[in-house]
Amino acid sequence: MRILVTIKTALRALRRNKMRSVLTALGIIIGVGAVITMVGIGNGAKAQIEAQIASLGQNVILIFSGSITRTGVHSGHGGAGTLTVEDAEAMRREIPGVTAVSPELRSAAQVAAGNQNWLPQILGEGPDYFDIRQWPLVDGAPFTELDVRGANKVAVIGKTTAQQLFGDESPIGQVVRIKNVPFTIVGLLSSKGLSVMGSDQDDVVIVPYTSAMKRILGATTLRSIMVQAADARQLPVVQQQLTELLRQRHRIQPGRDDDFTVRGQQDIAEMATAQSKTMTILLGAIASVSLIVGGIGIMNIMLVSVTERTREIGIRMAVGAHGRDILLQFLTEAITLSSIGGVIGIATGIGASKIISVSLGWPTLIPVVWVAGAFLFSAAVGIFFGFYPARKASKLDPIDALRYE
Repeated sequence: MRILVTIKTALRALRRNKMRSVLTALGIIIGVGAVITMVGIGNGAKAQIEAQIASLGQNVILIFSGSITRTGVHSGHGGAGTLTVEDAEAMRREIPGVTAVSPELRSAAQVAAGNQNWLPQILGEGPDYFDIRQWPLVDGAPFTELDVRGANKVAVIGKTTAQQLFGDESPIGQVVRIKNVPFTIVGLLSSKGLSVMGSDQDDVVIVPYTSAMKRILGATTLRSIMVQAADARQLPVVQQQLTELLRQRHRIQPGRDDDFTVRGQQDIAEMATAQSKTMTILLGAIASVSLIVGGIGIMNIMLVSVTERTREIGIRMAVGAHGRDILLQFLTEAITLSSIGGVIGIATGIGASKIISVSLGWPTLIPVVWVAGAFLFSAAVGIFFGFYPARKASKLDPIDALRYE
């Protein structure tokens, strides 16, 4: 009962100076709203990147040729052709946890069809590539292992490239020329959208890796290999086995640096989201400053309130109120003020996030834990900054308080 009476007394005191209470709570409202909005934007960007990483496929491991060593530079990732087709075949043959392998070459080349031309990305891949990437076709069929063995001039095309070269016409059966080499289109890929780096994944022409090596690039080595593990729990083990296999095949002595780089899907996701995590923390920290400013505002107003109500405090003490009752009353006022501000700030932040998402097209995501945390933090601000004024009020001498004019 005493708590309820104290809360009612605190609310009555706050209503007595409505404008001052509103202006005091405004600092908390702005602070909590800013934190919720900034965190929503940061988490939305992180979720978008994770979704793009997931578009690579499930349980994917990427092996890049070349690496940067600690003692000297070999090359950047994929910068030197240190991987071979035999390496890819050995991975499939000797590592039990591997279910699919696609040797990979990448290039950009002019592609012509009739009187149209375009500059998409050219990928040389194995037939497992479409299963690894979980990339279905909307028309036609993917190339096969027989096409790879024969280095056949067939291609699967992305939606963006198809639109640029053929418009609304079906590309299946059409012939495109890549570096003056004719390729027949056998499949049209479904749309994937943007990649983690912001490039259009649909602006692509995919051919058998043997065709890319012999007919387009004249290459004898690979720049990367895409591997799929059978289970997510096996990823660390498979990564270790891939590293050991390649070190053995490349005759790399103990203590020497690898001439390749193995990256699991989790590693790629962590690298891709590191920047967004840092930005989220930075934005949240900046927005939290306004919460501290709001807390200082609460302390200032509560000190003024204690001074204005000194005589009231003296009367309450004279009729039997204890110091802890006065402390609890003023502390309750501060907590109530900050908590109401926190609730309104949360609603404001959620609303601002929705407006930004709709108007600017930015993805926003506000976890429930952040909403609860923002409310608890706003209440904690009230306790922290309201304690000193409340303690000051509880320590007043009743006789001096009654004499106060």
